[in-house]
Amino acid sequence: QVQLVESGGGLVQTGNSLRLSCAASGRSFGTYAMGWFRQAPGKEREFVAAIGRNDGRFTNYADSVKGRFTISRDNAKNTVYLQMNSLKPEDTAVYYCAAGVGGSSSRFLYDYDYWGQGTQVTVSS
Repeated sequence: QVQLVESGGGLVQTGNSLRLSCAASGRSFGTYAMGWFRQAPGKEREFVAAIGRNDGRFTNYADSVKGRFTISRDNAKNTVYLQMNSLKPEDTAVYYCAAGVGGSSSRFLYDYDYWGQGTQVTVSS
């Protein structure tokens, strides 16, 4: 069992940056793939970024955030990060962290087994 707790959300202006963190409980954090997803009001949850197990050499990004967002992991701290730069109003959503037992940097929700409660990100224009 893995418990995930997101933090770092908030209200920022267009063009600014935020760094989200997701702290995981339990052992074997390094064996999980980690992903970030988001859900805006009235929309389905969508993929944002993912990082593979262990050294995290494999990453995957949604086209909408490629070049602006960076996912990384620190296995010693059981934490995954999402650095978000050049934020836009359309990035406004609740951001969820997820852990996948399969270990691959998948963009599909069904590949993730554990989910956090989410953190709100609001970008004002």
